[in-house]
Amino acid sequence: MTTFETKTTNLYSQEDVQEILHLAIARHADDKNKEFSYDQLLEIAAELQISPESLKLAEREWLDQQGEIQQRQAFNAYRQGRFKKRLGNYVIVNAVLLLVNLVGSGGLSWSLYILLLLGLPVCLDAWNTYQTKGEDYEMAFQKWYRKHQVKQLFNNTVNRWLKGWQI
Repeated sequence: MTTFETKTTNLYSQEDVQEILHLAIARHADDKNKEFSYDQLLEIAAELQISPESLKLAEREWLDQQGEIQQRQAFNAYRQGRFKKRLGNYVIVNAVLLLVNLVGSGGLSWSLYILLLLGLPVCLDAWNTYQTKGEDYEMAFQKWYRKHQVKQLFNNTVNRWLKGWQI
């Protein structure tokens, strides 16, 4: 006879509780694409004795976090696109120089030095592009984010102004 009984009182940290509940909810949802309504979320919170106000604040914080995650993904995609363009330019320029050197002298000599010399900045750019942690990344993200916000504000202002002229 196997029953789940605990003779001692188990104490769990907040992180442990979150992880246990996360796993329980994941197992409860047979279908990975199953979605919960806001009413179901309220019901779960009520069972856990979480106030609706606290739930609303947590939802708002989660939405803010999701927005920042999307912004970081957009920033990473922007940086990777910019790097791919630079890498393509490097490959084209060096291919032409290698070809000129090969045709002009029948071998590769001076073009290899240029290839190596221009390769160093490309390697450093690759390192900076794919490094997504640290102070330099945060500063670059904040700079991009402010620039992005200014563009968005400008576009919204122009759109409102144009809509005002259409009336």
